Amino acid sequence: MSRLRLAILDLYNGIPNQGMRCIRAIVEQFADRIDYEVFDVRVDGKVPDLSFDIYISSGGPGDPLAGEGQEGWEEVWNGWLDGIYAHNASSPNRKFVFLICHSFQMAVHHFGLATVTARKGISFGTFPIHPELDGKEDVLFGPLEDPFWAADFRRYQAIQPVMERFEATGAKILALEKIRHHVALERAIMAVRWSPEIVGVQFHPEADPEGMLAHFSRPDIKQEVIADHGREKWLQIIEDLSHPERISKTHDAILPGFLERAIAALAPGTPVNAAG
Repeated sequence: MSRLRLAILDLYNGIPNQGMRCIRAIVEQFADRIDYEVFDVRVDGKVPDLSFDIYISSGGPGDPLAGEGQEGWEEVWNGWLDGIYAHNASSPNRKFVFLICHSFQMAVHHFGLATVTARKGISFGTFPIHPELDGKEDVLFGPLEDPFWAADFRRYQAIQPVMERFEATGAKILALEKIRHHVALERAIMAVRWSPEIVGVQFHPEADPEGMLAHFSRPDIKQEVIADHGREKWLQIIEDLSHPERISKTHDAILPGFLERAIAALAPGTPVNAAG
């Protein structure tokens, strides 16, 4: 049986980052069944074609709406997403897609599901996320606790869901951000399932506690975080990353679970040997 092909759409604009390291590490757990290729979308302006079976589109810096209506990489990416949607609507050989943070925000806006806007302040660290009813019944989120914890680094947010668009597209809200009783602000949408094959999140499920702990423990990164966010924030990040019951569960469940289910659907009867 031929090997499955996976495309990683890198939206980090050529900037070294932890997100791509973590995505690659998870995908490589499935090296016995998957070959993968990385597309540097923002640098090269190119996206994968429809010959791939599985796609993961990453997070990235900047305003997710900055290139709207322009002939830039954003329109190329939107065209890729429309192509996936059209293919899945007309073919029994469905393509599987996972959207992370920046990609999630672009997709939510593209399909008119909610308002994507700048936050009053940056979300930076690890935070609790609450599954909604559809999330508690979802194959990826159902096994997680309420709340579950995830790495969340973003200046933008998806809020004010347009329920008519959710109903028209069949999309479901799976999770909302942490409850803040002392803040009179709407909670952001943190996860959406568009279809059995397409799902996205506004956090970073790929973040691994060991690698992230090593990253934030580096003297230069420590000083940068303290300068931008204060010592208490740095100490809280280190404490959360050291906690065995926090982002490790999310890291092990969501993106590996997505890949396991994609492989099972695309190659029925094939054993999946993911690490861990």
